[in-house]
Amino acid sequence: MIVVGGEALVDLVPDMSTVDGGLAPLLPRLGGGPYNVALTAGRLGRRTAFLSRVSTDAFGDALLARLHASRVDTSLVQRGDEPTTLAVVALDEQGGAAYSFYTEGTADRLVADPGPLPEGVTALSLGTLGMILEPGAGAYEAVLRRESRRGVLTMLDPNIRADLITDPDAYRARFASWLPDVRVLKLSVEEVGWLTRGSTRPDLATAIRPWLDAGVRAVVVTDGGDGISVLTGDGVVEVPSEPARVVDTIGAGDTVQGALLAWLTENDVRDPAVLDPREWREALRFAARAASVTVSRSGAEPPTAAELKD
Repeated sequence: MIVVGGEALVDLVPDMSTVDGGLAPLLPRLGGGPYNVALTAGRLGRRTAFLSRVSTDAFGDALLARLHASRVDTSLVQRGDEPTTLAVVALDEQGGAAYSFYTEGTADRLVADPGPLPEGVTALSLGTLGMILEPGAGAYEAVLRRESRRGVLTMLDPNIRADLITDPDAYRARFASWLPDVRVLKLSVEEVGWLTRGSTRPDLATAIRPWLDAGVRAVVVTDGGDGISVLTGDGVVEVPSEPARVVDTIGAGDTVQGALLAWLTENDVRDPAVLDPREWREALRFAARAASVTVSRSGAEPPTAAELKD
Protein backbone atom coordinates (compact mmCIF):
# COMPACT_ATOMS: atom_id res chain seq x y z
CA MET A 1 0.00 0.00 0.00
CA ILE A 2 1.06 3.61 -0.66
CA VAL A 3 0.83 6.21 2.11
CA VAL A 4 0.81 9.88 1.11
CA GLY A 5 1.39 12.42 3.88
CA GLY A 6 0.83 16.16 3.83
CA GLU A 7 -1.76 18.90 3.63
CA ALA A 8 -5.29 18.89 2.29
CA LEU A 9 -6.61 22.36 1.53
CA VAL A 10 -9.00 24.38 -0.58
CA ASP A 11 -7.75 26.22 -3.68
CA LEU A 12 -9.75 29.35 -4.49
CA VAL A 13 -9.50 29.43 -8.28
CA PRO A 14 -10.55 32.47 -10.36
CA ASP A 15 -13.48 32.10 -12.72
CA MET A 16 -14.56 34.42 -15.52
CA SER A 17 -15.68 37.81 -14.22
CA THR A 18 -19.28 38.74 -14.97
CA VAL A 19 -18.62 42.45 -14.40
CA ASP A 20 -16.50 44.56 -16.73
CA GLY A 21 -13.36 45.53 -14.85
CA GLY A 22 -14.47 43.61 -11.76
CA LEU A 23 -12.58 41.00 -9.83
CA ALA A 24 -13.15 37.44 -10.94
CA PRO A 25 -15.16 35.28 -8.54
CA LEU A 26 -13.17 32.60 -6.73
CA LEU A 27 -14.40 29.02 -6.97
CA PRO A 28 -13.40 26.56 -4.23
CA ARG A 29 -11.48 23.52 -5.50
CA LEU A 30 -10.30 20.74 -3.20
CA GLY A 31 -6.55 20.31 -3.34
CA GLY A 32 -3.14 20.49 -1.69
CA GLY A 33 -0.05 18.86 -3.21
CA PRO A 34 -0.04 15.61 -1.19
CA TYR A 35 -3.84 15.40 -1.34
CA ASN A 36 -3.65 15.52 -5.15
CA VAL A 37 -0.91 12.87 -5.12
CA ALA A 38 -3.13 10.55 -3.07
CA LEU A 39 -6.10 11.15 -5.39
CA THR A 40 -3.94 10.34 -8.41
CA ALA A 41 -2.57 7.08 -7.02
CA GLY A 42 -6.00 6.01 -5.81
CA ARG A 43 -7.71 6.80 -9.11
CA LEU A 44 -5.00 4.88 -10.95
CA GLY A 45 -5.98 1.76 -9.05
CA ARG A 46 -3.31 1.49 -6.38
CA ARG A 47 -4.10 0.86 -2.71
CA THR A 48 -3.49 4.27 -1.19
CA ALA A 49 -3.94 5.86 2.24
CA PHE A 50 -3.77 9.53 3.17
CA LEU A 51 -1.98 10.72 6.32
CA SER A 52 -2.93 14.21 7.50
CA ARG A 53 -5.03 16.21 9.94
CA VAL A 54 -8.25 17.43 8.33
CA SER A 55 -10.69 19.99 9.71
CA THR A 56 -14.16 19.05 10.90
CA ASP A 57 -15.53 22.07 9.00
CA ALA A 58 -17.54 21.75 5.78
CA PHE A 59 -14.40 21.96 3.65
CA GLY A 60 -12.84 19.13 5.66
CA ASP A 61 -15.90 16.93 5.20
CA ALA A 62 -15.76 17.57 1.44
CA LEU A 63 -12.03 16.75 1.34
CA LEU A 64 -12.67 13.37 2.99
CA ALA A 65 -15.64 12.60 0.75
CA ARG A 66 -13.51 13.17 -2.35
CA LEU A 67 -10.80 10.86 -0.99
CA HIS A 68 -13.41 8.14 -0.45
CA ALA A 69 -14.76 8.66 -3.97
CA SER A 70 -11.23 8.14 -5.30
CA ARG A 71 -10.83 4.92 -3.25
CA VAL A 72 -8.28 6.42 -0.87
CA ASP A 73 -8.14 4.94 2.64
CA THR A 74 -8.65 7.61 5.34
CA SER A 75 -7.95 5.50 8.42
CA LEU A 76 -4.73 7.49 9.04
CA VAL A 77 -6.52 10.85 8.79
CA GLN A 78 -6.76 12.80 12.04
CA ARG A 79 -9.59 15.33 12.56
CA GLY A 80 -9.59 18.66 14.38
CA ASP A 81 -11.87 21.66 14.76
CA GLU A 82 -9.23 24.05 13.41
CA PRO A 83 -10.07 25.61 10.02
CA THR A 84 -9.01 24.28 6.63
CA THR A 85 -5.99 25.87 4.94
CA LEU A 86 -6.89 28.12 2.00
CA ALA A 87 -4.83 28.87 -1.11
CA VAL A 88 -5.81 31.76 -3.36
CA VAL A 89 -4.75 30.97 -6.93
CA ALA A 90 -3.67 33.47 -9.58
CA LEU A 91 -3.47 32.23 -13.18
CA ASP A 92 -1.31 33.76 -15.90
CA GLU A 93 -2.21 33.85 -19.60
CA GLN A 94 -0.78 30.37 -20.16
CA GLY A 95 -2.70 28.86 -17.25
CA GLY A 96 0.32 28.82 -14.92
CA ALA A 97 -0.63 29.02 -11.26
CA ALA A 98 0.74 31.11 -8.39
CA TYR A 99 -0.51 30.72 -4.83
CA SER A 100 -1.13 32.82 -1.70
CA PHE A 101 -1.64 30.65 1.38
CA TYR A 102 -3.66 31.19 4.55
CA THR A 103 -2.23 28.70 7.05
CA GLU A 104 -2.36 30.30 10.51
CA GLY A 105 -3.88 27.91 13.04
CA THR A 106 -5.14 25.48 10.41
CA ALA A 107 -5.75 21.78 10.94
CA ASP A 108 -3.22 20.19 8.60
CA ARG A 109 -0.15 21.75 10.23
CA LEU A 110 -1.08 20.16 13.59
CA VAL A 111 -0.82 16.54 12.41
CA ALA A 112 0.76 14.19 14.97
CA ASP A 113 3.21 11.38 14.33
CA PRO A 114 0.99 8.27 13.96
CA GLY A 115 3.81 5.90 14.91
CA PRO A 116 4.94 3.01 12.68
CA LEU A 117 2.86 2.65 9.55
CA PRO A 118 1.02 -0.65 8.89
CA GLU A 119 3.17 -3.58 7.76
CA GLY A 120 1.56 -3.63 4.32
CA VAL A 121 2.90 -0.17 3.43
CA THR A 122 5.53 -0.38 0.68
CA ALA A 123 5.76 3.26 -0.45
CA LEU A 124 5.63 6.64 1.29
CA SER A 125 5.28 10.05 -0.38
CA LEU A 126 5.71 13.38 1.43
CA GLY A 127 6.09 17.02 0.47
CA THR A 128 4.85 20.59 -0.02
CA LEU A 129 3.58 22.54 3.00
CA GLY A 130 3.68 19.44 5.17
CA MET A 131 7.48 19.59 5.18
CA ILE A 132 7.57 23.34 5.92
CA LEU A 133 4.96 24.23 8.55
CA GLU A 134 5.58 23.20 12.14
CA PRO A 135 4.78 21.30 14.21
CA GLY A 136 3.52 18.97 11.49
CA ALA A 137 6.78 19.09 9.53
CA GLY A 138 8.59 17.46 12.42
CA ALA A 139 6.00 14.69 12.55
CA TYR A 140 6.32 13.93 8.83
CA GLU A 141 10.12 14.02 9.11
CA ALA A 142 9.98 11.40 11.87
CA VAL A 143 7.76 9.20 9.68
CA LEU A 144 10.17 9.58 6.74
CA ARG A 145 13.20 8.51 8.74
CA ARG A 146 11.46 5.59 10.46
CA GLU A 147 9.89 4.16 7.29
CA SER A 148 13.09 4.56 5.29
CA ARG A 149 14.95 2.47 7.85
CA ARG A 150 12.53 -0.42 7.37
CA GLY A 151 12.92 -0.45 3.59
CA VAL A 152 9.83 1.44 2.42
CA LEU A 153 10.21 3.16 -0.97
CA THR A 154 10.33 6.84 0.02
CA MET A 155 9.49 9.67 -2.38
CA LEU A 156 9.75 13.40 -1.71
CA ASP A 157 8.25 16.26 -3.72
CA PRO A 158 9.36 19.47 -1.95
CA ASN A 159 7.03 21.55 -4.17
CA ILE A 160 8.79 24.70 -2.98
CA ARG A 161 6.53 27.52 -1.74
CA ALA A 162 9.21 30.18 -1.21
CA ASP A 163 6.80 32.73 0.28
CA LEU A 164 6.21 30.42 3.26
CA ILE A 165 9.90 29.68 3.87
CA THR A 166 11.04 32.34 6.32
CA ASP A 167 14.67 31.11 6.46
CA PRO A 168 15.73 29.71 3.07
CA ASP A 169 19.19 28.66 4.26
CA ALA A 170 17.73 26.72 7.19
CA TYR A 171 15.22 25.04 4.87
CA ARG A 172 17.98 24.06 2.41
CA ALA A 173 20.00 22.54 5.26
CA ARG A 174 16.98 20.62 6.48
CA PHE A 175 16.23 19.44 2.94
CA ALA A 176 19.79 18.11 2.71
CA SER A 177 19.28 16.22 5.98
CA TRP A 178 16.30 14.34 4.47
CA LEU A 179 18.18 13.05 1.43
CA PRO A 180 19.78 9.93 2.98
CA ASP A 181 16.22 8.73 3.68
CA VAL A 182 14.78 9.61 0.24
CA ARG A 183 14.91 7.15 -2.65
CA VAL A 184 13.06 9.19 -5.33
CA LEU A 185 13.19 12.97 -5.36
CA LYS A 186 10.82 14.89 -7.67
CA LEU A 187 11.19 18.59 -8.44
CA SER A 188 10.65 21.17 -11.15
CA VAL A 189 13.69 22.57 -12.91
CA GLU A 190 13.04 25.93 -11.20
CA GLU A 191 13.05 24.22 -7.80
CA VAL A 192 16.41 22.64 -8.55
CA GLY A 193 17.73 26.15 -9.18
CA TRP A 194 16.21 27.53 -5.97
CA LEU A 195 17.55 24.73 -3.79
CA THR A 196 21.07 25.02 -5.23
CA ARG A 197 21.07 28.85 -5.26
CA GLY A 198 21.63 28.65 -8.99
CA SER A 199 19.87 29.99 -12.05
CA THR A 200 16.32 29.12 -13.03
CA ARG A 201 17.88 26.98 -15.80
CA PRO A 202 20.59 25.08 -13.89
CA ASP A 203 22.87 22.42 -15.29
CA LEU A 204 20.95 19.48 -13.87
CA ALA A 205 23.75 16.90 -13.87
CA THR A 206 25.97 19.19 -11.81
CA ALA A 207 23.20 20.45 -9.54
CA ILE A 208 21.82 17.10 -8.48
CA ARG A 209 25.11 15.15 -8.13
CA PRO A 210 25.38 15.91 -4.37
CA TRP A 211 21.84 14.63 -3.87
CA LEU A 212 22.66 11.32 -5.55
CA ASP A 213 25.85 11.11 -3.49
CA ALA A 214 23.76 11.63 -0.35
CA GLY A 215 21.70 8.50 -1.06
CA VAL A 216 18.89 9.49 -3.43
CA ARG A 217 18.54 6.82 -6.13
CA ALA A 218 16.68 8.90 -8.73
CA VAL A 219 15.91 12.59 -9.22
CA VAL A 220 12.88 13.24 -11.43
CA VAL A 221 12.74 16.76 -12.90
CA THR A 222 9.70 18.28 -14.58
CA ASP A 223 10.11 21.11 -17.07
CA GLY A 224 6.57 22.14 -17.96
CA GLY A 225 5.86 21.68 -21.65
CA ASP A 226 9.44 20.55 -22.25
CA GLY A 227 8.90 17.17 -20.63
CA ILE A 228 10.22 15.08 -17.75
CA SER A 229 13.69 13.69 -17.09
CA VAL A 230 15.17 11.37 -14.50
CA LEU A 231 18.77 11.49 -13.38
CA THR A 232 20.37 8.48 -11.73
CA GLY A 233 23.89 7.24 -11.12
CA ASP A 234 23.72 5.66 -14.58
CA GLY A 235 22.83 8.82 -16.51
CA VAL A 236 19.80 10.73 -17.78
CA VAL A 237 16.53 9.57 -19.37
CA GLU A 238 14.18 12.14 -20.91
CA VAL A 239 10.66 12.00 -22.33
CA PRO A 240 8.65 14.80 -23.97
CA SER A 241 5.42 16.13 -22.54
CA GLU A 242 2.17 14.80 -23.95
CA PRO A 243 0.13 17.13 -26.18
CA ALA A 244 -2.68 18.81 -24.26
CA ARG A 245 -5.00 21.80 -24.39
CA VAL A 246 -3.93 23.54 -21.20
CA VAL A 247 -6.72 24.99 -19.05
CA ASP A 248 -4.46 25.45 -16.03
CA THR A 249 -1.45 23.72 -14.49
CA ILE A 250 -2.92 23.21 -11.02
CA GLY A 251 -1.96 19.74 -9.80
CA ALA A 252 0.21 18.84 -12.81
CA GLY A 253 3.32 18.11 -10.77
CA ASP A 254 1.28 16.31 -8.13
CA THR A 255 -0.16 14.09 -10.86
CA VAL A 256 3.36 13.24 -12.01
CA GLN A 257 4.26 12.24 -8.44
CA GLY A 258 1.11 10.16 -7.98
CA ALA A 259 1.45 8.46 -11.36
CA LEU A 260 5.08 7.56 -10.67
CA LEU A 261 4.05 6.10 -7.32
CA ALA A 262 1.37 4.08 -9.06
CA TRP A 263 3.78 2.81 -11.73
CA LEU A 264 6.55 1.94 -9.27
CA THR A 265 4.25 0.06 -6.90
CA GLU A 266 2.43 -1.67 -9.78
CA ASN A 267 5.83 -2.99 -10.87
CA ASP A 268 6.91 -3.83 -7.30
CA VAL A 269 9.91 -1.49 -7.39
CA ARG A 270 11.46 -1.01 -3.95
CA ASP A 271 14.80 0.33 -5.17
CA PRO A 272 14.61 2.56 -8.28
CA ALA A 273 18.30 1.93 -8.93
CA VAL A 274 17.30 -1.40 -10.51
CA LEU A 275 15.38 0.26 -13.36
CA ASP A 276 17.01 0.42 -16.78
CA PRO A 277 16.51 3.28 -19.27
CA ARG A 278 13.67 1.49 -21.07
CA GLU A 279 11.76 1.03 -17.82
CA TRP A 280 12.32 4.64 -16.81
CA ARG A 281 10.98 5.82 -20.17
CA GLU A 282 7.87 3.73 -19.63
CA ALA A 283 7.39 5.18 -16.13
CA LEU A 284 7.95 8.78 -17.23
CA ARG A 285 5.66 8.47 -20.25
CA PHE A 286 2.93 7.12 -18.01
CA ALA A 287 3.37 10.11 -15.68
CA ALA A 288 3.45 12.58 -18.57
CA ARG A 289 0.26 11.16 -20.01
CA ALA A 290 -1.50 11.41 -16.65
CA ALA A 291 -0.37 15.02 -16.22
CA SER A 292 -1.62 15.91 -19.71
CA VAL A 293 -5.14 14.95 -18.63
CA THR A 294 -4.93 17.02 -15.44
CA VAL A 295 -3.80 20.21 -17.19
CA SER A 296 -6.69 19.90 -19.65
CA ARG A 297 -9.15 20.43 -16.76
CA SER A 298 -9.84 23.28 -14.37
CA GLY A 299 -8.28 22.68 -10.97
CA ALA A 300 -6.51 19.52 -9.86
CA GLU A 301 -8.59 16.73 -11.41
CA PRO A 302 -6.31 13.72 -11.96
CA PRO A 303 -7.31 10.95 -14.38
CA THR A 304 -8.56 7.48 -13.61
CA ALA A 305 -6.90 4.32 -14.88
CA ALA A 306 -9.73 3.86 -17.37
CA GLU A 307 -9.11 7.32 -18.87
CA LEU A 308 -5.47 6.50 -19.52
CA LYS A 309 -6.47 3.34 -21.38
CA ASP A 310 -8.69 5.20 -23.86
